[in-house]
Amino acid sequence: MSALIDSAEAQLKPFTRIAVAVFSLVALLQLLRVVLGWEVTINGFVIPLWASVVACLVAATLAIMLWSESRA
Repeated sequence: MSALIDSAEAQLKPFTRIAVAVFSLVALLQLLRVVLGWEVTINGFVIPLWASVVACLVAATLAIMLWSESRA
């Protein structure tokens, strides 16, 4: 039974790595938007920069949590 659990955990590792990479990329892009002042307009509504700060913090936190969980 333990071998089945170890095998299932090993299969999840690549997905975890991809998820960490995606969350890290999102956090980086949101940070770049704040630093460079990129304007985002959706259907005529300008998205404020503070929304990117929140998105950056959330994405970075998720990436760090997934990375630390995969290392445990």
